[in-house]
Amino acid sequence: MYIRSAHAEADLRPLRHIIHENPLGILTIGIRSSLYPFLQSSLISFILDVQDRSSETELGCLRGHLARANPQSKAIIDTLTASPQLNNILEDEVLVIFSVAAHHYVTPKFYTETKPTSGKVVPTWNYAAVQAYGKARVYFDSKSEHTSAFLQQQISDLSHHNETTTMGYTGGDKPSEWKASDAPERYIEIMKKSIIGIEIEIKGLEGKFKMSQELSEGEREGVVRGFERLGNEVGRAVSRLVELRGDLKYQK
Repeated sequence: MYIRSAHAEADLRPLRHIIHENPLGILTIGIRSSLYPFLQSSLISFILDVQDRSSETELGCLRGHLARANPQSKAIIDTLTASPQLNNILEDEVLVIFSVAAHHYVTPKFYTETKPTSGKVVPTWNYAAVQAYGKARVYFDSKSEHTSAFLQQQISDLSHHNETTTMGYTGGDKPSEWKASDAPERYIEIMKKSIIGIEIEIKGLEGKFKMSQELSEGEREGVVRGFERLGNEVGRAVSRLVELRGDLKYQK
């Protein structure tokens, strides 16, 4: 991912926050195989484990799972089965990309200063994204108690996170969350045999907020107003992000 200095976010805390609030990531792995493409990607939900959310240095660990029938899973299982010395850890780093839900095309019509005077403007796209690199340990032995325990914890933690954070099911005046224990235990055991677990120790975490912060204050105000005028939820969300990142720029 190309990260211009104007868009780069050096603070790990907002990057971890993006992952926490937008847990659907694109997992990309390169595996040499005669049966499957070298590069494969899958969209899967992740849990980000951190010991201290206020830490400015902790990278954390990602946990997720893939369908065993996924060709990416099959390539992973083949290479690890053929290389027992790897101890179920993929030899090369993997990449996971996360992005915020609020992103949008930016029309040159939003630029109230440059467009009327010189016309030297072009369209772009505003978005925020994080990329995480790390070494992946894979849990694929369906007969292993260690694998079973990892997947049980993964399913419970992922469900809890998305039920309470994504859905807002926190009980009280709101609906209560769905829990894995609500399903028959035998059914969950069968489901666990159809997935494999992946645990990624993050070695590198970087990201960007491309939210018009490189523009002049007047130009940026035009973008803020332009997105507000769209009158929809995404437009309002991007407008707020453009305003926030602009304010942060002048606080530094």
